[in-house]
Amino acid sequence: MENVILIIHLLLALALIGVVLLQRSEGGGLGMGGGGGGAMSQRSSATALGKVTWLLAIAFICTSITMTIFAAQNASGTSIMDRLGAGSASGTSGDGAPGGDLDLDGLLPPPATTDPDAPLVPRAD
Repeated sequence: MENVILIIHLLLALALIGVVLLQRSEGGGLGMGGGGGGAMSQRSSATALGKVTWLLAIAFICTSITMTIFAAQNASGTSIMDRLGAGSASGTSGDGAPGGDLDLDGLLPPPATTDPDAPLVPRAD
């Protein structure tokens, strides 16, 4: 069910983008451009694109709220630390690293050498 709502949500987002881009700019955005001598006081007639935009926006908000409810139901009673597989109650493993099951071998730089005569950059001999 969540996947169906997600697909509908994505289609609504694309349709909303398309409808907004199809509308004619009236130059009233942020007070720039336009002119028109009192255009701010006149009420413009609701066009078909304007009504479709409102309809798509309301449907987009409804699907957003629905997906939020689904996510809250799926996440109830679980912790992010449970999902990561923390090593102990304190959240650290025996070696002091957070999340005992994490493998950081490829992410960390090589250990520093204690030899003062060692070159800083390995030679390509």
